[in-house]
Amino acid sequence: MDSINKNQPEENRKDLAGKEAIDRLKEMVEDAETCFFCTADVSGETGGTRPMSVRDVDDQGNLWFLSASDSHKNASIAADPAVRLFFQGSKHAVFLSMNGAATITRDKAVIKKLWGFVLKTWFTEGEDDPRITAIKVTPNDAYYWDNKHGSAVAGAKMLIGAVVGTTLDDSIEGKLKP
Repeated sequence: MDSINKNQPEENRKDLAGKEAIDRLKEMVEDAETCFFCTADVSGETGGTRPMSVRDVDDQGNLWFLSASDSHKNASIAADPAVRLFFQGSKHAVFLSMNGAATITRDKAVIKKLWGFVLKTWFTEGEDDPRITAIKVTPNDAYYWDNKHGSAVAGAKMLIGAVVGTTLDDSIEGKLKP
């Protein structure tokens, strides 16, 4: 069976690499703000999956998080640094799946850069809380799904396509190689 993508009159796949991939990655992560952060250890109640807020995406495409040193997540990363992140930026667009390697640091300069007042909810002693760590995720590979021209154009193209009986999906997808 042929893919539905072959029914489309326009290109709907674009793999990105280098700076273009990093820029797209940053944009998608900023739209989503949070992700499902999955570790290899699936033995706990969450199956190794938990929501996390991204604190930063640096110029190399690394994602940064803050976490407690005594968390199951940190223990899982210490045992196996392989992680998988899943993002959804809006109801109908900005989907991203990423595989990467996580490292944990207690570097005070990094923590200070990532700190925000609301984090005092979890780290009651502030940015100097002895339990606070930073997690850096270096992407190995990623795959994205989005629309090319924004939700309004995507919706209009879908409606027109339905009326005229032609696939006019405005989607775009591809690999990201930072």
